[in-house]
Amino acid sequence: MTRIAIQRLDEGLRASVLAHFLALPLKDRSLRFGTALAESAVAAYVDRIDFHRDAVFGVHDDRRTLVGLAHVAVEGDLAELGLSVLPPHRRRGVASRLFERAMMHARSRRIPRLVMQFLWSNTPIMRIAQRFRMRIVANAGDANARLDLLPASVASRASAFVADTLPPYMTHINPK
Repeated sequence: MTRIAIQRLDEGLRASVLAHFLALPLKDRSLRFGTALAESAVAAYVDRIDFHRDAVFGVHDDRRTLVGLAHVAVEGDLAELGLSVLPPHRRRGVASRLFERAMMHARSRRIPRLVMQFLWSNTPIMRIAQRFRMRIVANAGDANARLDLLPASVASRASAFVADTLPPYMTHINPK
């Protein structure tokens, strides 16, 4: 069974986050951001990420290339999740593990709701939303998915703290 190491990224890895987004094929970049963004717009988005308020989780391959990314943008009592995985690394459970880590993060911070906004045509994200039993509402080509999170337990908060503070090689999460 393959193990997937998830690392919480910090400001020092901003360039890797940008490189990851720019490595997405244009169609995938459009699916990730809801519209086709020029490289300068993607760079501006990455520059605006607040690594202290939000959480950014990544999966690296053996060459230390960032191949999967979850951005958990926190606003009040909502955590909005954006996911992306480079094509050669898809269908291996990377996005699902990142989703689970994002849920763990939100719960441990007592955020009651996780949401995703995506294009209705984004089949992989639609599958993930369905797999995690999110409530999905679609209109005019867009979809919104919502998941009400259970309150965190002491054990789940401790797990999230440990996952955030240990080096990435110690935060392995086994795929199901």
